[in-house]
Amino acid sequence: MNALLQVENLRVEIAARKRRLVAIDDVSFEIAAGEVLGVVGESGAGKSVTGTAVLGLLEAPAVQAGGRILFDGRRIDTLSEEGMRALRGKEIAAVFQDPLTSLDPLMTIGDQLTETMLTHLPMTRAEGEARAGELLAEVGIPAPRERLQAYPHELSGGMRQRVVLALAFCCAPRLIIADEPTTALDVSIQAQILDLLRRMCRERGTAVMLVTHDMGVIAEVADRVAVMYAGRVAEIGPTRQLIAHAAHPYTRGLMASIPSMRRREKELTQIPGAMPRPDAPVAGCAFHPRCPQAFARCAAERPPAFPVGAARVACWLADPAFEGVPA
Repeated sequence: MNALLQVENLRVEIAARKRRLVAIDDVSFEIAAGEVLGVVGESGAGKSVTGTAVLGLLEAPAVQAGGRILFDGRRIDTLSEEGMRALRGKEIAAVFQDPLTSLDPLMTIGDQLTETMLTHLPMTRAEGEARAGELLAEVGIPAPRERLQAYPHELSGGMRQRVVLALAFCCAPRLIIADEPTTALDVSIQAQILDLLRRMCRERGTAVMLVTHDMGVIAEVADRVAVMYAGRVAEIGPTRQLIAHAAHPYTRGLMASIPSMRRREKELTQIPGAMPRPDAPVAGCAFHPRCPQAFARCAAERPPAFPVGAARVACWLADPAFEGVPA
C-alpha cells in the first residue's frame, strides 16, 4: 500500500503546572489514497487530538513532543504556520462535528465557498461563483443558486453540514479529516451525509480519516479501523476482520456493547471501570485494569503491536509466542 498519510510514533503532551501529561502516546498509522480509515474509541481516547495534530492545529498547552507526520512522503509537522496554512484547504481539508464552527456567520455561503477557492486555486471570481453553485448542487442542496445568498443560520443542521462538505471538497483535497461529522444530526440525516461523503471520496480518490465513537458508522463507511484507547492504538486492521474477529479485548468489548437485532438482551454488555486519566497513567497495557483476560505481564510491560492476519494488535494475547496464562 502506497501511503498518502503516514503518522509515525506520534506523541502529544499537555503542559500542566509541574509536569507534562501525555495525551497521545506513540501512535502510528497510515492512510492510502482513496481509503477511509475509521478512528474509533471512547471519549478521551485521543481520536480528535490525533486529527488536530495532522491538521497542524494543536494549541497550547498541547504540543507535539515526538514522532513525524508525512503527507505524500513530505514531512509536514515541521512546516511553518504559513506553509501549513497553504496545505490546509487545498491538499488537506477538515469536516468538524458542529458546522457552525466551520462557517463564518457574517458571510454568505457563496462568499465563503468563493473566497476559499480564490485563496487556493487559480481562477477568477466569476469562475469561483459559478463553481460554488455547482458544488452546492453536487452535495444535494435544493435551489443551489438561491442558497448562495443565504447565511449559515438560515440553513438547517443537515444543510449546513452539506455546505461544510462542499467547502471541504471545493479545492479537490487529497485528504479529509472528518471529526464526528454526523454526531449532532438526526439518524436519517446522518445516513445521507455519510453516503454523500463516501460517494464524493470514491469519485475523487480522496483519502479520509474518519474520527467517530460510533462502530455502526465505521462498519458502513471505513475500509480499515484504528481502535484507540488512552492515547494509544490498541488494534488496527481491515474493518471486516475487526468486526468479525476482533483480537484485542477492548475491541471485543466495543463490539459486544453494540445492540443486536438478532439477540434478545435485557441489558447491554458494558466494559467495567473507566479509561485512565492522563494525570494518572497506568503501567504496562493501559487497558489491563478493565480487561477480563489480563495477567501479570499486562500490568508490568507495555505490549508492542503484533500481526494478526492483516491487523496489528497491541496485546500480549496476540503474541505468537504466547502459551497461555501461567497457573
